[in-house]
Amino acid sequence: MSVELPNVSGSFGDEPTLEFPTEQAPAGLHAIVLEEGTGPVVQGGREIEVNYHGQIWNGGLFDSSYKRGQTTSFPIGVGMVIKGWDETLVGKTVGSRLVISIPPEKGYGARGVPQAGIGGTDTLVFVVDIVGVK
Repeated sequence: MSVELPNVSGSFGDEPTLEFPTEQAPAGLHAIVLEEGTGPVVQGGREIEVNYHGQIWNGGLFDSSYKRGQTTSFPIGVGMVIKGWDETLVGKTVGSRLVISIPPEKGYGARGVPQAGIGGTDTLVFVVDIVGVK
């Protein structure tokens, strides 16, 4: 059974917009590669550079590096970011664009991030462009 994730407008490097197919988010962690990159493979323990768009399923935008006009970098696969990112970005290639649906237990947990408008039961959706790896 396939899972329906939001439709994403734009290509790698473009600020995306999302169109949600259903009111209810699918259960579990899901990632779809929208564009396959041809660069190096992302390995756990390395630092990656990304552009990302973060939105609550069928809700508002809570963070976007596109809107800030600059990428962000962080270690991946070592617990420095939410589990949903560690579990979906490792093994992908630089130059790839993904859409990721992350349930609360792989995101910010039952506490959420109230100051960002993220509740403890919110499913998060990210569009991530993997720009580089160090």
